[in-house]
Amino acid sequence: MIKIQNLYKRYNSRDGTVNDWVLKNINLIIPKNMNVGLVGRNGAGKSTLLRLISGMDSPERGKVERQCRVSWPIGLSGGFQGSMTGRQNVKFVARVQGGGLNVQRIIDYVEDFADLGSAFDHPIKTYSSGMRARLNFGLSLAFDFDVYISDEAIAVGDRTFKNKASKAFKDKVGQSSLIIVSHAEGILKELCQAGIYLKNGQANWYDDVNDAIKAYHQETRP
Repeated sequence: MIKIQNLYKRYNSRDGTVNDWVLKNINLIIPKNMNVGLVGRNGAGKSTLLRLISGMDSPERGKVERQCRVSWPIGLSGGFQGSMTGRQNVKFVARVQGGGLNVQRIIDYVEDFADLGSAFDHPIKTYSSGMRARLNFGLSLAFDFDVYISDEAIAVGDRTFKNKASKAFKDKVGQSSLIIVSHAEGILKELCQAGIYLKNGQANWYDDVNDAIKAYHQETRP
């Protein structure tokens, strides 16, 4: 279960300007074994909420309680150390995540899954954005999380890799839970039971993801 209490978040400008709240007074309980889809306009705070849930960012007020293992956002490629190789980055993350005796298994899995060839032993700073995304996608799926976080990143790369990634992703979700942002409503309807609709910094919970999508459509209707 993930419990969000009285959560507020905003980002101040570099010049010190205090901006409006991106998220304000968010109170949610996300049950165990529940796949949840996040919907809302661009800039509504969907990615921000995912980062807070995953622990990659901290709220200005309130708290997020995680009674489970939560992944970082799948496909997010900004957390790698550019001077280290793909292999070294994977090894580092595996150790930090408590891989223990499974570190080599994790490295082998990511090397095979990401299919980067010799580039796996080249510095990350030489990678294209697509290569980084493939590495992160494989790294995310190498761990057994209770809840997977996905921000518009079900599959990346060419058609062959997309098919492989999509199947692996769905296999993982079948064993765990998912919190996902996607503009592809078909994916949300296929994978999710419940929905969260973000509007004006507020979060509204719907037991049926279809109702969350309908509420979003009402907002965006001309």
